[in-house]
Amino acid sequence: MPSSAIISVKNISKIYRVTDVETLALKNVSFQVNRGEFIAIMGPSGSGKSTLMHILGALDIPSSGQYLLDGMDVSKLSDDQLADIRNQKIGFIFQAFNLLPRTSALKNVCLPMAYAGISKAQRLSSAIELLTRVGLSDRMYHTSNQLSGGQQQRVAIARSLSLNPTIILADEPTGNIATAQAEEIMAIFQKLNSEGHTVIMITHEQDIADHARRILFIRDGKLESDHPVSKRRFSKLKV
Repeated sequence: MPSSAIISVKNISKIYRVTDVETLALKNVSFQVNRGEFIAIMGPSGSGKSTLMHILGALDIPSSGQYLLDGMDVSKLSDDQLADIRNQKIGFIFQAFNLLPRTSALKNVCLPMAYAGISKAQRLSSAIELLTRVGLSDRMYHTSNQLSGGQQQRVAIARSLSLNPTIILADEPTGNIATAQAEEIMAIFQKLNSEGHTVIMITHEQDIADHARRILFIRDGKLESDHPVSKRRFSKLKV
């Protein structure tokens, strides 16, 4: 594997079994992701893109094939080792935000650091810095249910950065927010990518995917295409 590749997927397939019924969700998918890339994964509903995201995030393992994450074969890791990989290398962002609703933005961002055993002073300092970085310095003491959808997603982004991950995995990050707020989110992703983060994003929206540098298209569990974005969109918003 080239040293620049942080992710190497080799002929992975995923089969789900329910009683006597088998469903082949992914079929011999292969690709690499280099450090510092910004990739969008697209595909129709049921295409396998969410299954692929779960495997990339070490939330699941392939039924066959090989997935190397930073040189480690994920399928050979124990559950505890997978949990360590997720905590150390991957920041997750979800369509539904997954914030604690009656908890301040500051405490939501502090939470992963508390679980990681980071001191209270350090996690407060880091959380303030991260919320400022995503443009929420004036909202950090608001509870998440007092924030707009776009603001909640910014809190979720700050939280995903709290343990300084190498990779950011975003599953339909603009799916629950208005168009103008979606542009703000993409501005943040482009900035994070320019700072060296590897960003992998699932989206069904072409205009959102065009903010990435490269698009993988999944259909019926197969990688149908893998190409650079020919006319990349750049957010004009400043973050």
